[in-house]
Amino acid sequence: MPSAIATKGMSHPLKKQDHRPWPLPRRPWIMAQVWHDLLFAHWPLGPEILRPLVPPGLALDTWNGQAWLAVVPFRMTGVRLRATPAIPWFSAFPELNVRTYVTHGGKPGVWFFSLDATNSGAVAGARLWFHLPYFRAEMGLVQEEGWIFYHSRRTHRGCPGAELQARYRPTGPAYTAEAGTLDHWLTERYCLYSADCWQRIYRAGIHHWPWPLQPAEAEFAMHTMTAPLGFALPQSPSLLHFARVQDVRVWAPFSNHIIT
Repeated sequence: MPSAIATKGMSHPLKKQDHRPWPLPRRPWIMAQVWHDLLFAHWPLGPEILRPLVPPGLALDTWNGQAWLAVVPFRMTGVRLRATPAIPWFSAFPELNVRTYVTHGGKPGVWFFSLDATNSGAVAGARLWFHLPYFRAEMGLVQEEGWIFYHSRRTHRGCPGAELQARYRPTGPAYTAEAGTLDHWLTERYCLYSADCWQRIYRAGIHHWPWPLQPAEAEFAMHTMTAPLGFALPQSPSLLHFARVQDVRVWAPFSNHIIT
């Protein structure tokens, strides 16, 4: 059974590390972010659907033979480089991820098919520095009567369109997922993988507190986020989680993190 978690009064995320599956990277972290109002909407898929979309240098991670794809809308605040303050016009914006799960060298992580954001500077920087498939989009979210209304429409020049219109909300108390459960397998991942134009694979470390997950409900009025991947998802996800806030540290994918 999941255990309850108190989300108030959390200290700096680096003060808790015993939940990590491996030690923190030796180099200092380079970026801080705070993630808010996340929806983890998950669909199980046959590995044969996603395997061709993941670089051959990475193993597609599966749970009981099933691959999983997630659509994750949220918003970020406090985005800043180490030892610098957050810049008001740059540090807060919505983001929308489409992701699956991979592993390499015993380190399970996240593979992003797309990341949409409104901040053109963040999009350009992440594409150049982290080799991530970031795209510019028109996005917005509002909260009303406990629901979060979220919309995103990709506007990146020369890229296929993708759109999401949804509303979601938590439906129960927060808990931490226990190791060995599907909830834990889907969310407690402490690195991301990316590839450059030569298909060289990079690993970047991330760190945060264990996820304060809540059960959730969601309604999707428009959902074409996987159309650029060549398939459509069922209207309703198989699994939904909500997380109110997460304080995150990110490490750069330095040359000694390149997997060759």
